[in-house]
Parts: sequence; C-alpha cells; structure tokens
Amino acid sequence: MYRVRKFAYATLTLAVTCAMVLFLIFPARYTESVRNGISLWAVSVLPATLPFLFLTALFTRLPLFKKLSKKSTPLMNKLFGISGTGGGAVLLSLVSGYPVGARTVQDLAAAGQLEKDEIFRTACLASTSGPAFIVGVVGAGMLQNAALGWLIYFSHLMGILAVGLILRLNAKPIGRKKLPAAEAPPDLGEILINSILSILTVGAAIAIFYVFGQMIADMGAFVSLSPRAEGVIRGLLEMTTGCALLGDRTPLSLALQCFLITFGGLCVLVQQLAFLTRAGVKALPFLGVKLLQGAVSALVCFGLALLFL
Repeated sequence: MYRVRKFAYATLTLAVTCAMVLFLIFPARYTESVRNGISLWAVSVLPATLPFLFLTALFTRLPLFKKLSKKSTPLMNKLFGISGTGGGAVLLSLVSGYPVGARTVQDLAAAGQLEKDEIFRTACLASTSGPAFIVGVVGAGMLQNAALGWLIYFSHLMGILAVGLILRLNAKPIGRKKLPAAEAPPDLGEILINSILSILTVGAAIAIFYVFGQMIADMGAFVSLSPRAEGVIRGLLEMTTGCALLGDRTPLSLALQCFLITFGGLCVLVQQLAFLTRAGVKALPFLGVKLLQGAVSALVCFGLALLFL
C-alpha cells in the first residue's frame, strides 16, 4: 500500500509539474482552452444544472420530503440498506443527473438526516447521470437515435442498482429518525448562495479538465490511437468528449459509452467528491465502486445491444 501511494503521488507530481510548465510556455493557447471550457459550462451545463441544484436543495428542506422519506424507509432499508431520506436523494439524482445527487447527499448529511453508516451507500446510489444527458445529448444528439439513449440509460441504472444491492450485504439496520415538531422555513437566500457556489465548483472542474485534455492532445498522446481508443482515454478524463468519439453505434461502442457515463470520468468524479468528501465519503472506495458500476453497466449494455441491434 505504501508503494502504491508513493507511486500515485509521484505520478501526480509529474503531471502537475508538466501542466504548469506547459501553461507557462504557452499561456495564450491554454488561456483560450480555459475560456472554451468556461464557455462549454456556461452554455451547456449552467442553464440545466443551476435550477436543479436550487430546487432540489429547497425540496429537501420541505416537510413533504421528510414525510415521504419516513414512509419509504422500510423499503429502502430492505433493498439497499439506506433510509427513505437516502432514497429521496437517489431519486433526485436519477431525475437530475450529476452532480445533484452528490450535493443532495452533502446537504442531508450536514443536516443530520442521514445516519453515518448509510452515507457512503447513499452517495454511490445517488451518483447517476440523468435522462436529459443520456437520451437527449448522447442518444438523440451523438447517436441520432433516442432509443439507443434509453438502452444506455437502462443499462446505466442496472449497473448502479446492482452494485447498490451488493453494498447492502454489510449494511446495518437503519432506524426511523423522529422529525422535529416544528421547523424554521427554508432560507432561500442561503440556498441560492450555496447553489451558486456549487455550480461555480462544477464550472471550475470542467474548465480545468478541458485544459488537461488539450495538453494531453498537444503532447501527441492520441496520434497513433484509433478513434475508439482515443474516445476511451478522453472519456476517462471528461466523459462527454469520449462519448462523442464513440458514436459508431456498434455494441462495443455503446457499452464503452455506458461505462464512461456510469464511471463519470475524472471531471465528474472531482465534481462529486468536492461535495461528498465534506460528508465523510472517502475518495478511493468511492472510485472503486464507480469502476465496478461502470463495468456492470457496460456488460448489461453490451448484452442488450447484441440482443436488439
């Protein structure tokens, strides 16, 4: 373990040093890359994500959310070893996509609405992409076929839920928390400020990894690679770019797209961990679960693609 950690730090140090040197040598080129990354965030991510961050944060503070969570605790506990409150975070993630689930888990943990033992399992289950991206952007946009987007979305969910059932095996029983008799109304100003800070965190991650991708390309890392191999490598860094390069609609390419979406790529992982580490979620176990979820979802997607294509 010590050698692995030492190697990881050495690799990270080398990568950071190379990035700093390249930025100093070619400041104009990479400043433009930052600008392009921010533009991508402002045009594609900000309009869709900011309202969800605000609305989901507000919804979790309403009495209705707490009452529904309390009633659904037995089912969520039996299936996944989480409370109904955790199940609510999962549902919000399924509808909204990255990184709303992670932000919701952080909010609920900070408010004491999640038990310590269930936070990690909830975070893994509430780490999903949404139908707007998978069906709309990947399916209808990149693949020119919304039905393929639904196939990927179903496989994505199967990977997430299957691993959630595995994590359930070592779970402790989750009790029903008593709701306070009276609560102060939600502070809209505080929720709005926190939502803005959250979306700025997302934008910074997108811009930084956009630059990293450009630097790797400039170093010739993709010159001798096939489009599929380049798509996988770029997708491990930033999933949207990788999915766009894997658009030939073969079973293997669909499975690889599903893996990248479920894993999230380093860009999405950093966005999520920016919230989840504050809730006590450790990065390495979470990374391991995301890799397993990606592998399971890819296998499901490959099998379904062979069956229906």
